[in-house]
Amino acid sequence: MCGNGTRAVAHYAYNKQIAGKFMKFLTGAGDISCTVDENIVETQMTPPKELKSSFEQYGLKWWLVDTGVPHLVTLVDNIDKFDKDVCSKMRYEHNANVNFVALKDKDQLYVRTYERGVEDETQACGTGMVASFLRANHLNLVGNEAKVYPTSLEELTISQKNDTVYFKGKVKKIKDV
Repeated sequence: MCGNGTRAVAHYAYNKQIAGKFMKFLTGAGDISCTVDENIVETQMTPPKELKSSFEQYGLKWWLVDTGVPHLVTLVDNIDKFDKDVCSKMRYEHNANVNFVALKDKDQLYVRTYERGVEDETQACGTGMVASFLRANHLNLVGNEAKVYPTSLEELTISQKNDTVYFKGKVKKIKDV
């Protein structure tokens, strides 16, 4: 499951007239519903599953949740405290992506993600941003909607309505295919 990938697939399918504005497709994590409005795509994410409640390791408090893939989330007061050595150790010990999250202003999160498979920091991870939002929301640090900024600094919106999580943002076409 890839949150950003779902938005890209939906945008492509809509622009190639393979699907309409509202579509559903199957991923390894389950059914995904998307809505396309020009260059803005909103994905209904798979239901999250808490894999491990709060625990401490390497001097940080962690939470492990599956948002399509497993993610470890830790809240930090400064996003520059991102530590690749700790990320690498946590990634292998828990077989999960690793997210450092900082709350800047009310309902604004900054997220840095270390992804398994890449084995390094990536510019943006949709399922990681969703996991980070859910942790901040569970701790009442953000409401049911927040702006989330990954390393790429693109502005994305994550919201929760009832028990459903939505991931929304602009999709840019880089090259014709």
